[in-house]
Amino acid sequence: MCMLENCNGKLLVYASGFASHGKRLKSVSIATEKMAKLLKLDVEIVTFREKFAPIYVYYKNGEEEPIPIYCNKNGESSIEEVYKALRNMIFVLSFHPKHSALTHIRKEVMQFS
Repeated sequence: MCMLENCNGKLLVYASGFASHGKRLKSVSIATEKMAKLLKLDVEIVTFREKFAPIYVYYKNGEEEPIPIYCNKNGESSIEEVYKALRNMIFVLSFHPKHSALTHIRKEVMQFS
């Protein structure tokens, strides 16, 4: 049983600090926040000093290891493209027995297909 109000976990966006003002990070972070709001998940944006091009989104539940669910390597992606990719991966994760917290949100994910 969850002690916190949010039992579903959170979405983590990992990006290099140099990408923090780019259009790519903006698209990814807006799509991630939109998905998180729909599924009542928290969002955390983590920036690093190291320079690297990819922007990653992970799903994390409690103390479990974060699971990568999206990577934007260098290309420009629209908010809707990123959102669709996130939705698809969350849907797939919802069938994994280890992520039973996502089972009850499966309907919400597919409702907005």
